[in-house]
Amino acid sequence: MRPGRRLMLLGGRGNPALAAAIAAELGVGLGAVKLKTFSNSEVYCRIEESIRGADVFIVQPTCANPELGMSANDTLMELLVMIDAAVGASAHRIVAVVPWFGYSRQDKKSAPREPISTRLVARALESAGADRVLTMDLHAGQVQGFFHVPVDHMTAMMLLVEQVRGEGRPGASPKDELVVVAPDAGRVKLNRNFAKRLGAGLALLDKDRPEQQVAEIGAVIGEVEGKTAIIVDDMIDTAGTLCAAGEAVMAAGAKEVCAVATHAIFSGGAYETLAASPFRRIVVTDTVPIRPAAPDCVEVVSCARLLADTVGRIFTEDSVSEVFDGQNQVF
Repeated sequence: MRPGRRLMLLGGRGNPALAAAIAAELGVGLGAVKLKTFSNSEVYCRIEESIRGADVFIVQPTCANPELGMSANDTLMELLVMIDAAVGASAHRIVAVVPWFGYSRQDKKSAPREPISTRLVARALESAGADRVLTMDLHAGQVQGFFHVPVDHMTAMMLLVEQVRGEGRPGASPKDELVVVAPDAGRVKLNRNFAKRLGAGLALLDKDRPEQQVAEIGAVIGEVEGKTAIIVDDMIDTAGTLCAAGEAVMAAGAKEVCAVATHAIFSGGAYETLAASPFRRIVVTDTVPIRPAAPDCVEVVSCARLLADTVGRIFTEDSVSEVFDGQNQVF
């Protein structure tokens, strides 16, 4: 280990509360950084203390934060300028801590003349000067392959499993009364792992996407009648797909339905959609800031301790996979 090395933690405006919680878990203060948006919508950054020779961890999910007037594009650009500022300030190593990796759904061409925007974002982070990227529950495993720098991929699966195991929750039901429902074929491995940890059965929804952000649910494949169904996904965006899945499961005879997801994007009319949905509980983490007035069924589990543990291990050059017993590749 390099003698006299320092850990510096900087937080952007994507999720300041999460950055502060990670700093508290690590027992360090957040570095002083000035961030603002000019009247012409350009973002500005100035690191207000010396970071020369330090290992700098920049916490910035590339999501919208309406309370601070930030769009997903704003937070992405802010992350890039913060990385560039750290490069110019002679940081020894720069780690982009991106709990929610924006543009991760645009990881392939599904029609002619479309970009692969996820790859573009990966290249931008590398070009700006990121030496490493730490992220959580990517939409697809191949996103890691778009980077030439190391990517530490974390999962909130264990946190979420523990949350639904609590007394008076679905996990408290007898095992034969629980079924985990994969919302589509691409999520089967994730849901199988979740079901195995919970000791539940597994079912699958036949889903088709006629166009972007539109989903049609066909049949429910598997036994859900009379059971508590738990739909597990990596994210909830507009919640239209999730609610259609919940209604399909209830129509197939489920006793009740709950949902679990890492990233609570909740864009557009998601709150209204969820409030009118059949879900008894919707368990999410705080990788993305939760807007005020969320429906009563939404429960938020903090991932700050998990992120802090991983940041600490990267800094001390210990194993990251040991945090998850080697089970952090959930795809």
